Amino acid sequence: MRNFILCLFGLVSVSAFSQNIRMDGNIVDNDGKPLEMANVMAVNVATKGMDAYAITNDKGRFVLNLKPSTAYTIKVSYLGMANKEISVTTTTENMTQKITMEAGGIELDAVEIVREMPVSISGDTISYNADSFKTGTERKLEDVLKKLPGVEVNADGEVEVEGKKVQKLMVEGKDFFDGDTKLGVKNIPADAIDKVQVLRNFNEVSQLKGLENNEESVAMNIKLKEGKKNFWFGDLTAGTGVGHEESRFLVNPKLFYYSPKYSVNLITNFNNIGELPLTIQDYFKMTGGFRSMMRKGGTNFNVSSNDLGISMLRNNRAKEIDTDFGAANFAYNPSKSWTISGFGILSRSKTDMQTTSQTDYLEEDTQENREENARQKSSFGLFKLSSSYKPNANFQFDYDALLKTSKQDESNNLLRESVVNGASTTENIFTKKEQDPISFNQNLSLYYTLNDKNVFAVEMQHLYQNEDPFYNANLATQPFNLTDYVSGQLRNDINQQRFVKTNKFDTKVDYYYMLTPKSNINITLGDTYSHQNFDSRIYQMLDNETVNTLDSHENKNDVNYTFNDAFVGLHYKLLFGQFTINPGFSVHTYMMDNEQNDSGFKRDFFKFLPDFYALWQIRKSETLTYNFSLTNDFTDINQLAEGYVFSNYNSLFRGNRALENATSQVHSLRYFRYNMFNFENIFGNITYTRRTDAVKNQAFFDGVNQSNTPFNSRFADETLSGMGSYGRSFLKYYKAQFTASMNWSKFNNIVLVPDSGNGTLDEQRRTTESFTQTYRLSASTNFRKIPNIEIGYNYTINDYNDQTFYTDQPFVRLDYYFLKAFSFVAEYEFYHYYNKDNANKVNNEYDFLTASLIYQKKDSKWEYKLAATNLLNTTSLNDNSFDQFRVTNSQYFVQPRYVVFSMKYNL
Repeated sequence: MRNFILCLFGLVSVSAFSQNIRMDGNIVDNDGKPLEMANVMAVNVATKGMDAYAITNDKGRFVLNLKPSTAYTIKVSYLGMANKEISVTTTTENMTQKITMEAGGIELDAVEIVREMPVSISGDTISYNADSFKTGTERKLEDVLKKLPGVEVNADGEVEVEGKKVQKLMVEGKDFFDGDTKLGVKNIPADAIDKVQVLRNFNEVSQLKGLENNEESVAMNIKLKEGKKNFWFGDLTAGTGVGHEESRFLVNPKLFYYSPKYSVNLITNFNNIGELPLTIQDYFKMTGGFRSMMRKGGTNFNVSSNDLGISMLRNNRAKEIDTDFGAANFAYNPSKSWTISGFGILSRSKTDMQTTSQTDYLEEDTQENREENARQKSSFGLFKLSSSYKPNANFQFDYDALLKTSKQDESNNLLRESVVNGASTTENIFTKKEQDPISFNQNLSLYYTLNDKNVFAVEMQHLYQNEDPFYNANLATQPFNLTDYVSGQLRNDINQQRFVKTNKFDTKVDYYYMLTPKSNINITLGDTYSHQNFDSRIYQMLDNETVNTLDSHENKNDVNYTFNDAFVGLHYKLLFGQFTINPGFSVHTYMMDNEQNDSGFKRDFFKFLPDFYALWQIRKSETLTYNFSLTNDFTDINQLAEGYVFSNYNSLFRGNRALENATSQVHSLRYFRYNMFNFENIFGNITYTRRTDAVKNQAFFDGVNQSNTPFNSRFADETLSGMGSYGRSFLKYYKAQFTASMNWSKFNNIVLVPDSGNGTLDEQRRTTESFTQTYRLSASTNFRKIPNIEIGYNYTINDYNDQTFYTDQPFVRLDYYFLKAFSFVAEYEFYHYYNKDNANKVNNEYDFLTASLIYQKKDSKWEYKLAATNLLNTTSLNDNSFDQFRVTNSQYFVQPRYVVFSMKYNL
């Protein structure tokens, strides 16, 4: 198959190259200066169609690939200059043309040209004409975006443009579920899309644009076709199918309505074919669009989540997945100055997971082998209400409220084999995890421009979070010597309850004073206040069903923790020539109060934290950016509670109330270049982090059982990461990209090792290093009348403490629109996961093949689809992970082959 695809790709390439002649040239102004980003379009005189287009580079150069012996009208437009048309007739030889633009206004024809251009640029906005890139097989926004030059969509639905992650997705200027890209790319119909607009240097608050550094901020706006405005549109899909043992079903209605005054989006999905509109990981990541207020404050105080380590799905790969999902989003404008918006999301999923794993511990001759069967039930809800009032360009008042609630249960049945110094023991272990966390986040923001020189911004946030994780482990053996524990029971039934409550307030006032049109001073006053309660207890269920409360103080927690950071910051921003610099600093006064075990522990201190930002705007689309920051990193209450807490059935944690903050020094350098001339995209960054006084774990291992206590390490941790990407288009039909990323880290820990001579424990420093490399090469075509193909290769190397694992992953995708009604799409992925260690040999191969055939006549509202997943009936996948104490290789089972027939009605 692979040889056939390569031959096909080669034949397609030769055919396309042999049919064109090359016309290149330069666009200049009256003074002979080159014009960058001028639009050039070749219109076929006979067909009236556009055969080629280009956008000039920084030297004013363009290249058009035209048909031989054909008459063309070459149309040129440039912002602020009169449009120009030139008639040419090609021969069989390449041509060169120099075009001089005359100063003048923007005429109506210029607007028409821009509308026809596949890609156009206006200021910080890049507009893609979606129909220019569609081939007929596209069904969702994701399919369209993948064909746009400079745009990438990963498996998690995250969109990157010019190497930058899209932070907000909008439709007709209105937030789509608060800008969540995954819901958008997976659900917005491709036939409704007119244009895709990329908004560079994006700032939600127009008054702060230019005052803040927004060069890394990107948003995307979807413009709808005229027939989709002021009308309901969407689709209703229903399907049924067969799998290995069970029947399969899919019900997926989607409705959308957009008008200037209000919009409504409704998305539902009920299926057992592994489609997850949002995973539990997505739920935890969704911030509701809340701004990171303290990103320049110099302090990191993050409230952690007590998620019990409930197993997370690897995309849609599990043994069995059953999902119910419903979501609604609205935006309403009572007046031109006031917008009310919000959304609600409800989801429920039942998942069966089967996993086998082998864990090798680094500190001793110890290995743990597991066979696990887990059943998860997860339900979650998100509800958001927002109001934005902007009566004029000088005043804006925003309020947002976000409620997140979930209910998660996991039952796990595992068979464990422990191999310690050659001796093997086996036991059955049953665990249960439950939690019903809830959080409520509020944001209030006010922005006021007094005059051309004075701008004020006031932002306040409040977070309320309540968590109640419960954990139960039922073992044949007792791994830990707990005080008051009753031994001699048939089974060891250990239970743990935790209650963690958080109230966190952030307040920040910014004042911007414009010294000159190209420089300003920013003064910041801010405060972060957090109060947390942590209560936990461990108890034992005896064989006679009575409760042994284990009342000793080390088996329970009752902790109150207060944290406060008051600070003042000063930043100066200056633009001169091609350079922007933004040095600054903040001065902090910290207060921490920790009450537990009938005593208090307080700490107060001051800290000076500098930061620096510099941007070199080499050209309009070429930049070099440097960032430096010195930050204080603080733990929350979870690391301070000194009573025992079960992390897992074989892992016990005990906090340290005397923990101090860590200090992180971060340097990052980023290079970016984007050339609209040939859609060349070059991106690279490198980041170095050195953390001193880092909070690390002091670990004691008793075979496969582990006890941990955090401490501040006197040895610095270091990480160095880098990424580079090069992509470009060739002629009109080809696109290729190469990406490389590397991450090196060095960590230090303390391990307690028994001294066989006197029975004591010796502290030994353990330094662990990891080095991960990932390389990806891909090439694709974008024809309209012949099959399109994408081929690629991923190569990953994980090197951890002299253990090295490799993953080869070639892939191919074929899509073809034919007979004006049929669409065929097939995707193939091959995985080879292995190491070169003869003593512990790992060598696994598996592959996946999916395919679909769709029939829909032109202008018909009905679509018929036959789809098959996992055609090769692969049963399991492999994965590896490592931390600072162990390396784990896992094999997890996935859904078998199934075939689904569905019908869709387009509204």
